[in-house]
Amino acid sequence: MRAVLDPGVLVAGLISAAGAPRALLTLWLEGAFELICSALLIAELERVLLRPKFRTYATESEVRAFLELLNRLAAIVPDPPPLPGITPDPNDDYLVALARSSGARVLVSGDRHLCDLVDPQPPVLTPRAFLDRVQPPAE
Repeated sequence: MRAVLDPGVLVAGLISAAGAPRALLTLWLEGAFELICSALLIAELERVLLRPKFRTYATESEVRAFLELLNRLAAIVPDPPPLPGITPDPNDDYLVALARSSGARVLVSGDRHLCDLVDPQPPVLTPRAFLDRVQPPAE
């Protein structure tokens, strides 16, 4: 299954050792789903993670290593043409466009502007809902 993870989900997965975002990163590395990224998504992630307030959670070298991991192991696709006005927040429009153009089956986000969309294509799932979908059942 191909999935686009909102940069906020990726940030949470890096800086917190617990929770659904971290579990999703682990499952991605184990091959449970294909993570779709683009240059624009990785650039946004880099801008956010290199802010001084994140030094408490990850060093600059850890951030660089994480970005390199994404560039190496995620499916990097071209940035899609813009779809202005598809979400209430213009900064989120590219995520829906990326998910659509890449053939992603789901967009994973905790952002209310995305989670509250009516009948989005592809569906928008919270990290917990997507985790429940891809996590193997407990034995």
